[in-house]
Amino acid sequence: MCVAIGGRTGVDEDGTEQEERRRMSRRSVLVAGTAGLATASLVLGSATGVIPLADMVGDVLGMSSRPAVGPDGIKRQERVYSHQRHKEVDLVTILPSDTPAKNLPVCLLLHGLHGHASNAAPTGLAQRLATEAANGTIPPFAFVAVDGGDNYWHENQRGDNPMGMLLEEVPAWLKARGLGDANGVPFACAGISMGGFGALLYGRRRHEAGRPAQAIAAISPGLLTSWREMSTRKAFRDTADWAALDPLRNVDKLGKVPVGIWCGTEDHFIEGTRKFIKLANPEVRYTGPGTHSDAFYRGIVPSVLGFLGKHTPATAQG
Repeated sequence: MCVAIGGRTGVDEDGTEQEERRRMSRRSVLVAGTAGLATASLVLGSATGVIPLADMVGDVLGMSSRPAVGPDGIKRQERVYSHQRHKEVDLVTILPSDTPAKNLPVCLLLHGLHGHASNAAPTGLAQRLATEAANGTIPPFAFVAVDGGDNYWHENQRGDNPMGMLLEEVPAWLKARGLGDANGVPFACAGISMGGFGALLYGRRRHEAGRPAQAIAAISPGLLTSWREMSTRKAFRDTADWAALDPLRNVDKLGKVPVGIWCGTEDHFIEGTRKFIKLANPEVRYTGPGTHSDAFYRGIVPSVLGFLGKHTPATAQG
């Protein structure tokens, strides 16, 4: 198991602008150099799911006090087995503090095409979450990301069902770790690119099950208007399969869940986003200068956090 310390965009869309990984900080290098010393404790903690990143860094470096929130915020990373996907997946938790309250509300965070749980968050999200929760700008909540593969968060390949994992397995994993509501259910779902498509699909599935989410945040969502382009992603069997799941053609199936949507005007998903805005009339809709890149995502982090904070369960605020 490895612990992710560096951060980058959670999207790796084919043919889109990519950004280079940021250089590791001096502390990250020190942790990497002493990783072997911490292996046993990491394995033990992975089984319990209770290793704060801050504690691990302090133990490895021999520090007597916990470090302040760094540029990558407070993260935990572990491996869990998904029966819905028939494989082990990474489970990454981004916390507002290193001592979170029990039943801390959770927003799922879905990565983009060719992404992973470890790089699902845009630059600055974790640190901003910790800072704003600490100063009371938003109520405290966590983000949780899992590996979902490249099938637009649905069972395109038989036996690999990432949406089933989100709906059926993630609540049990969260409950075991004292996160989410009393049953471990997340209050919201956010996603970037393919993950934005997945977040809207998740909101639909929650509504259909009679357990609506309290907020859905779609960042540069992978909403295409051409089957010719969508077919290159090999994420749907045919155009009928895509039509049955496409948020653009199933807006009414979202129910009344509050939706926020953000997209750069130079993003190749802007056409689909504008169409969704017209059809769904989301609570928050933002289109402004930017491409399909981390430069745009990190700029709208405060707006996304503000939207999600507004819909965080009231129990977390009291």
